[in-house]
Amino acid sequence: MTTAFLTRASLTVALAAVVRRGCGATFSRHICKKGHHLGRTTTIRTMGVGASCRSGGGDSDGGEADSNLNSPRESSGNMMEAVVCREDELPEEGMKSFDVEGGQVLVVRHKGKLSAIGSKCSHYGAPLEKGALCEGRVRCPWHGACFSLETGDIEDFPGLDSIPKYDVEVVDGSVKVMASQEHFGAAKRVKPLAKRDENNNTSFVVIGGGAAGATCVERLRQEGFTGRLVMVTRENHLPYDRPKLSKAMHLTPDNITLRSNQFYESGDIEIKLGVTAEGLDAENKVVKLSNGEELTYDKVFIATGGKPRQLSNPGADLKGIFVVRTPEDANAVAAAAAGKRVAIIGTSFIGMEAAAYLSSEDRAASVTVVGNTEVPFERSLGRAVGERIQKLFEENGVKFANKVNVKEFIGEDGQVKEVVLDNDETIPADVVVMGVGVVPDTQFLSTSSVRLDERGFVPVNEHLETNIADVYCGGDIASFPLFLHDGEKVAIGHWQVAHGHGSTAALNMLGKATPLKSVPFFWTVLYGKSLRYTGHGMYDDILIGGDLENLAFIAYYCKGDRVVALASLGKDPAAAKYAEMLNNGDFLTREKVIEDGEVACKL
Repeated sequence: MTTAFLTRASLTVALAAVVRRGCGATFSRHICKKGHHLGRTTTIRTMGVGASCRSGGGDSDGGEADSNLNSPRESSGNMMEAVVCREDELPEEGMKSFDVEGGQVLVVRHKGKLSAIGSKCSHYGAPLEKGALCEGRVRCPWHGACFSLETGDIEDFPGLDSIPKYDVEVVDGSVKVMASQEHFGAAKRVKPLAKRDENNNTSFVVIGGGAAGATCVERLRQEGFTGRLVMVTRENHLPYDRPKLSKAMHLTPDNITLRSNQFYESGDIEIKLGVTAEGLDAENKVVKLSNGEELTYDKVFIATGGKPRQLSNPGADLKGIFVVRTPEDANAVAAAAAGKRVAIIGTSFIGMEAAAYLSSEDRAASVTVVGNTEVPFERSLGRAVGERIQKLFEENGVKFANKVNVKEFIGEDGQVKEVVLDNDETIPADVVVMGVGVVPDTQFLSTSSVRLDERGFVPVNEHLETNIADVYCGGDIASFPLFLHDGEKVAIGHWQVAHGHGSTAALNMLGKATPLKSVPFFWTVLYGKSLRYTGHGMYDDILIGGDLENLAFIAYYCKGDRVVALASLGKDPAAAKYAEMLNNGDFLTREKVIEDGEVACKL
């Protein structure tokens, strides 16, 4: 893959366009032939407590407000209320967060109407005022979750919870918010679950305890399903935050569990841990389990996820060679790697996150990454971004062996000691982590009437239904129609996508016909640097705005004249803004990006 830069004349034009907009950023263009603050805080006088007015886009208005604003006080009916600001302090088509007793409230002016909701994303607490405002909702700047201005409900993912919604009114030019004492200033809102009705003989089964399965069972109960509800998972743990495994490999299941036993019990959700589905009789509507049990169902959602791909090279069965799929896997790697020489095979996101973790704080004696491309992430993010990320790793002591494959593993007394590459180079390694991708865990469906494609994925329609009525599928194993590309079938193994599948499947299982519509949004964290990616599609051109060298950039992935995806680092909320643009059926063009490499920040 070659990289070409703009000519001096065209680069001068592009730079001039950027400078005219006052951003002072550099801009470069890379060709890929076969590529697939809070502002100042203004203290407002209050009757009892201080309130702060924060601007999401830079400086606040400054100065002290002319009118006294009331601190939160309890009103009749166990309701709380607080005057948080003057109406004229709020930006047109904008939002600001305000401190109230016990938390914060986000006040939004959108299409001539004021709304007030919780100020933080329920997923990981990102400040929503730094996110994207569009079409009646706010999108989180960090991971892309969306919340309704009307209800506070989560409408796109990741995450499980909604956020508080407050009543708001303007009295003599002052903005007052009101809510129940329970929700005033709360960080999130857990929607109530229906319970099972013994007179309802309907039975739904969810196979898989990952993001899709966990979201599905919750949404079913939230929407009022009162039949029997069973989740079957091969894991020995309740659903947990899987993306954490390769980023913080020391965390135990208790640290990353999404919900408690009591939560599932409160909704009469049966969970069968450590059990796999061994077969599906779709004609008789029976799931056969590894414990010998057979579950009859009226409708079933299959979300078994992926299995780590493992190399079959000589020596691959030696001790000290690991994959990362479960908390036990991650914990075993962290323990085995302490003070040892580590080789990471593969430059997948899991492999690179593991390399970042193990090379930090002197956890391992050395870390070497082996990849079969010129640079890490070359296929997904492009050569230029991959080169800069490799440099970041090298600055943290990681070594790379690029454009090579593993020939064999050499051991001593059954323990791995060396990795031999196909160029005959030898890498000393006491611990090996395989990060060479995953394959869909769908083998148990091979004898069923559910259709699999040539790669083992399950094709589904826009309602996530398979070729068999009442059999739904989602998450990493589904080949689904992506609305961004006119219904072209894709398979995307993203945590956020899986959450969306679970929610959409639940609605359709309940007869609430809901087409799948979610913009893919992915993130990774490497040495404290958060890279965000939104969109999807093969690309033939990459335009980079900002400062790649200083890791403050936006990469635009173009197919023809269309920007099909965007990656950003240090440029929030560029990815969130572009995700909203894509969600609304629009897209950036190459011409717009060449004119202004920071355009995604200004949507």
